[in-house]
Amino acid sequence: MLEDGKDTLPARPNKTKAKMPNAKQRARAEELAAEIRRHDDLYYQNDAPELTDAQYDLLRRELVELEDQFPALQAKDSPTQQVGAVPASGFATAPHRSPMLSLDNAMTEDEMRAFDVRVQKALSTENAASSNPEDVAYVAEPKLDGSGIELIYENGRFKQGLTRGDGRTGEDVTVNLEQIASIPQKLATGARPKFASVRGEIVLPLAAFEELNQARIERDQRPFENPRNAAAGSLRQIHDVDLIRLRSLEFRAYALEEGRPNGCTKQSEILNVLRDWGFIVSPEIEICRGIGKAIAFHERLLQLRGKLPVEIDGTVFKIDDVAKQDTLGSLARAPRWAIAFKFPPEQAETVLEGIDIQVGRTGALTPVARLRPVRVGGVTVSNASLHNQDELERKDLRIGDRIVIQRAGDVIPQVVRVRLDFRRKALAEGFRLERPAPTTHCPICSTRAVRLEGEAITRCANLDCPAQLKNNLRHLASRGALDVDGLGAKLVDQLVEAKLVTRLSDVFALELAQLADLERMAQKSAQNLMASLERARQTTLPRFLIALGIRHVGATVAELLADHFGSLEGLLAAKPTKIAAIEGIGPIIAESVGRFLEDASNQAEIARFEELGLVIVVPESRTPSDASKRPQPLDGLTFVLTGTLSRPRGEWKSLIEAAGGKVTGSVSRKTNYVVAGSDPGSKVTTAAKLDVEILDEAGIEALLSAR
Repeated sequence: MLEDGKDTLPARPNKTKAKMPNAKQRARAEELAAEIRRHDDLYYQNDAPELTDAQYDLLRRELVELEDQFPALQAKDSPTQQVGAVPASGFATAPHRSPMLSLDNAMTEDEMRAFDVRVQKALSTENAASSNPEDVAYVAEPKLDGSGIELIYENGRFKQGLTRGDGRTGEDVTVNLEQIASIPQKLATGARPKFASVRGEIVLPLAAFEELNQARIERDQRPFENPRNAAAGSLRQIHDVDLIRLRSLEFRAYALEEGRPNGCTKQSEILNVLRDWGFIVSPEIEICRGIGKAIAFHERLLQLRGKLPVEIDGTVFKIDDVAKQDTLGSLARAPRWAIAFKFPPEQAETVLEGIDIQVGRTGALTPVARLRPVRVGGVTVSNASLHNQDELERKDLRIGDRIVIQRAGDVIPQVVRVRLDFRRKALAEGFRLERPAPTTHCPICSTRAVRLEGEAITRCANLDCPAQLKNNLRHLASRGALDVDGLGAKLVDQLVEAKLVTRLSDVFALELAQLADLERMAQKSAQNLMASLERARQTTLPRFLIALGIRHVGATVAELLADHFGSLEGLLAAKPTKIAAIEGIGPIIAESVGRFLEDASNQAEIARFEELGLVIVVPESRTPSDASKRPQPLDGLTFVLTGTLSRPRGEWKSLIEAAGGKVTGSVSRKTNYVVAGSDPGSKVTTAAKLDVEILDEAGIEALLSAR
C-alpha cells in the first residue's frame, strides 16, 4: 500500500524564499535532535523511556517547526525523518518489503480539522467532486499502546515475524511470535494469497498484566512498569525465555501491506479479510463519514478507555478508500492519509513528600519529586522528574504541597501544577511547607556543583564521582560502545563500590582473581567477562568515541568524526573550529568534543586505555579526509538505493562507500546511479525523469568488481 519514498504532493507550499537560521536556532535544532535520538534509543532499544509521550511529542514538534521554518536545519539523519530505531544486536535482521512508517499526531480538535482540510484540498486537485468534507470516509481504530510487528505468510502459512526496527529493517522474532496463540500459523478461510504481509500491534491485555505482576511480587521480583514495556521486552527475549509472559501476549491486526484480494478496495474491507483469516481486529472500529463524526467517535472512545481490555492512547484515522490513500501518498516518515489523534494525558493528585537529586552519566544533577504513591494512567507512580533547578523554581514547589501530576502512557510522570488552594489552607492551619534548597553540591561525592553559561542544568564537575562512574561504565559496556557482554548494572555497582574501578579505564586492569572473589560471581562468569573484555580491546574509532561518554556524541556524530579525521591522533590534534567545519556537526557539539579532548585528565585517561591494551582498528577505507589515498572505482559517484534488495541496504551502503562512492536518500540531478531492487517505488520514476541511470544488482556488482 505504501511505496518506498512515495512523495506525490508537497507537505505545504513554500511561496517565499527560505529564511536562513541564526546560530541560536541552529544550536537549538542540534540540541533537540540529539535529545530525541537519545529518547528514541531508550524507548525502542531499552524499553525504558524517561519521558512521557506528551513530553516527547513536544520535543519532536519543536524540531519539526524549526525545520519547517528553516529547511536548511533539516539534516539527512534528522529524527523527524526517521521511523523507530536501528534494530538491536542479538537478533537476526531482515528488511521489510515496504517501509513500516510511523504516524503523524494530532493533539487537539483544531489539528484534526486542519488534517481534514489538507486531505480535502489534496483530493480536490484530483477530483473536484471530493471537495465536500462529508465525502471522505475515515476508518476509526483504537491506537493500541504496544509494539508494531510485521507477519509474513507464504502460501497461507506463517513464515516470519519482524519488529518495526528502523522502519526498513526489523529484528526477526519469529521464534518468540510462534508462542502467541492469537497469531494464526495458517490463514483460516477465504482465498489465501501466495504472499501476505500482515501488520499489527503486539499488546499485553490488562488482566494478564495484573496476573504477571502479582506472580512477580510473590517471587520477590520487580513488577513490570506498564503493559507496553512488558510486551516489548517479552518479544526480545533471547535467553531464559519467560514462556508464560510470552504466551500472555495478544496480536491485533490492522493492515494488509501485501496480499490484498482482488476487489478489496477499502481499509474496512481489509479489516474484514483479516478477521476472516483468523486475526483479532479491534471490535471498536467504525467508519466515520466526515471529520465531525470522526471527532465524535474519538470522544466516545476516550470515555470507554478505562473499560477496554488493552491499553490505548488515542484514535487512528485512515481514509477508507485505498485509491485515495494512493493519491495522497506518503512522506519519508508517515503517510498523508492517516493520523493518530492522541488522548489528553491522564492526571491525578498526590502529595509532594520530598525532592531527591539524581546524578546522570554526564554529571547532570536532576531534581526528582518524591511522591505519595498514586495510580495514574494505569500505573502506580511515586516519582516525577523536575528536569532542572529552573523548572523547580518556576513551579514554586514546597515539600508537603498537594500537586497535580499527569502521565501519557510512559513511566515517569510530570508535575503539572500546585494546588494553591490546598497550600493556602495548610498554611492557615499552621502546617509548615518547606521550600527546597538550591542544589549547591553533588549528593554523592559532595563536589561543588557548577552551571555553565547558557545551560539550565547544574552539574557535578568531578569526573571520578562514583555516580557518574557507574553510569559511564554501563555506557561503555553498552551495545553501541564497546559491547562488553556480562558487564551489567549489578556488577558495575559491585566494581565501583569495591573500588576495583575508580576510573573508566580501570575496567581493562581487572584481573580474574578480583572478579572471582566478588559476591555471586562464579569462576566461569569471571572467565567469560575477562574474555569479553579481551574482545572489547579491539574496537573502532566510532565505538571508542561513544564509549568515552562525550556529551552529544552518539553513533552519527562518532561516525562523522571518524570519517573526517581517520584516526584518534588526528582527532586529538583538532581544534573545535575544525570539528565545527564538518558537515552535520554544529558549534555546540564541536565545543563539547573540543572541551572534552582538551582536558588534561581526559587525555590521560585516553592514553591509559591504550596502555592497557585497547587497540583502535581503522578500516582500510577510512583515512583522513585531507590525506592522499589511492583512487577508488566509485570515487565521486553518488548512489540511491531503492526497492527490496537481496542484501540489507546497510551492507550495500558499506560496499559502495568502501569503494569511494556516496549513498544518499533521495534522487536529484547530482545522483549518478539509482540501484533498484524489486518494488522500487517512485524513486525509479524520478530517476527516469532526470535521466539518471538505473542499475540492478548485477550492474552495481559489476562496478564494485572493478576495485
